[in-house]
Amino acid sequence: MAAKSVRETAAEMVQIVLPNDANIHGSVLGGTVMHWMDLAAAIAAHRHARKPVVTVCVDQITFEAPIRIGQLAILRAHVTMTGRTSMEVAVDVSSEDLDGGIRRHTSTAYFTFVAIDKDGRPTPVPPLRLDTEEERAENRRALERRDRRLQSRGGERAG
Repeated sequence: MAAKSVRETAAEMVQIVLPNDANIHGSVLGGTVMHWMDLAAAIAAHRHARKPVVTVCVDQITFEAPIRIGQLAILRAHVTMTGRTSMEVAVDVSSEDLDGGIRRHTSTAYFTFVAIDKDGRPTPVPPLRLDTEEERAENRRALERRDRRLQSRGGERAG
């Protein structure tokens, strides 16, 4: 199976925040942002595996700033690490004010996906090709996060 580059896995989504997406404070609901993040991450994971994928876990989600009604939510996702059947995907979210064009980082999360076959069983994924020092550093951090996840589950290993 040929390795795939981080760039080949990249996905970007843009959502406009409408009143039905918002809470009583006029900003998008955290659960809505999480839903959008899961979709962007699934697209990146599927692009890497070229197979159906399922979300296994989400960790280190942050909400650093609100996204207001009428602003854009810009979601960028890419694979940071692969195992035998699993992939970690980083998702960063920014807001953009349509009138001024000012962007602001609002959220980050790391999703783990497993590729599945037609019977719903885990299936191998291609390795991830790391082309830059930044990608290699991000991969090292992803491996550290994976080790922490495995330790918190009692050492069991996911693909």
